[in-house]
Amino acid sequence: MERKIIIGSRGSDLALWQANHILRKVQKLGLTAELKIITTQGDAIQDLSFDKLEGKGFFTKEIEDALLKKEIDLAVHSHKDLPTTSPEGLKIAAVSEREDAAELVLIRKECVDIGQKFAFKKNAIVGTSSARRKSQLLAFRNDIKMEDLRGNVPTRIQKLRDKKYDAIMLAAAGVERLHIDLSEFKVVRLDPKEFIPAPAQGVLGLQIREDDHELFEYINKLNSEKVEDIIGVERKVLNLFDGGCQLPLGVYCIKEDNKFKVWTSKADAWDTMPKRLYFESFTDEGLAIKIVNALNTIKGKSVLITRDLKGDSFFKNVLEGNGYKVQGVSFIEIKSVKISNVPPTDWVFFASSNAVDHFFGQNPELKPKTKFGVIGKSTELELKKHNRNAAFVGSINDTKVVGKKFAKAVGEETVLFPQAKGGLRTVQQQFTDAAKLTDLVVYETVKKENEKLPEVEVLVFTSPSNVVSYFEKGKVSADQKVIAIGKSTEKKLLELGVENVLLPASFDEVGLAEAVFGI
Repeated sequence: MERKIIIGSRGSDLALWQANHILRKVQKLGLTAELKIITTQGDAIQDLSFDKLEGKGFFTKEIEDALLKKEIDLAVHSHKDLPTTSPEGLKIAAVSEREDAAELVLIRKECVDIGQKFAFKKNAIVGTSSARRKSQLLAFRNDIKMEDLRGNVPTRIQKLRDKKYDAIMLAAAGVERLHIDLSEFKVVRLDPKEFIPAPAQGVLGLQIREDDHELFEYINKLNSEKVEDIIGVERKVLNLFDGGCQLPLGVYCIKEDNKFKVWTSKADAWDTMPKRLYFESFTDEGLAIKIVNALNTIKGKSVLITRDLKGDSFFKNVLEGNGYKVQGVSFIEIKSVKISNVPPTDWVFFASSNAVDHFFGQNPELKPKTKFGVIGKSTELELKKHNRNAAFVGSINDTKVVGKKFAKAVGEETVLFPQAKGGLRTVQQQFTDAAKLTDLVVYETVKKENEKLPEVEVLVFTSPSNVVSYFEKGKVSADQKVIAIGKSTEKKLLELGVENVLLPASFDEVGLAEAVFGI
């Protein structure tokens, strides 16, 4: 191609990094190219949050207009900023590989409390202008105060440095692309399966004119078909809700084991509780429609979960915020078992929050470099409340799989397992060398005698011992839906004749809430 290609971009540091990144790729294709900076509405108006700006395409419209007027030939966008339908005459010629799709929380170090969810202190002032981030933050942390935060990435970070906020939220991809030194802050990466990002977050969209067939032949060589497939699901959900970047909607899709796995969070407004769903499918055909239909037809039900719920319970907050009636009743009591000594060990693994509490509650002496493993996120947070960080965190609802991964992480080192009396030892059974493992009973479960069984539509069982205690008082009726927190609890239910037990994608309150919403 003999003509010079003009690449249009916003003028922020991040936008210019992205545009120069594509410029270098275009030059490697043998094309001559240069950049042209274009100011968008989103850049020009800095005193309003996104939900107060009119229309869609706050960061793209002026660039698309320049493309249609042939002032530029190629537009480089953060794909999450693009409306889901290109203007007539334009098309996406390629999408980039996906950078980290996760969110980052940046916290001033004097405002850190690792015992709190996301590690910022109670009643913190958190900066974000995203309705999606606000709705999810409030579901996890209803104690915080949120303030709007605008500007490019370095400007936002400077506002945190100037102590206008205790913490701020940013997309990990933008920070990583700019290689910003964040050593003065506590940086927490949020799992995108738990705190769900914007559709197509971390992806660049390369837009051209539809009739520029010659340029398409070049630019399409940069396309990632794998990323195109997964963000196609994410953006189709956004399209069906007729939303832009101000919509309180998060969608995150991966393709794993030949399955599309999709996590969705959708709120009616930034200050309302989001609905959560997890879907799996071997095909993306019709998947977005199924997700949207499921979200639109969610209707509140009565729910019993077999644990005592605290006021900051995510499970309770998101369900009750969407019309569900939630009761938390544990059918067992936990009693501490005194430990006399703790053997030397390289690792300590906790299969429950109770094990953490009843182990550290006895002030055990450990080697300074002892490492910790936990079964999942809830247990990880409990560990942080005792000022310890987990070197291994299980992430799915199959304890056997977690055990195999943990055994691989441990290698030839020794492990101590604080646990309940009569615990199932599922993780321990995944090790080939039992000689390096030590079980330590730190608590026992005792059945409650006087708890009554409320009449509810959905039963959520959180342990095998709760299942046993529940069934000594009554049975599950045919019209009740039953959810088990993991494989061991499911196995106990199956032994007692309960069929069609549902399992969450993760055995924490987020996964359990998604399972209830999915009924």
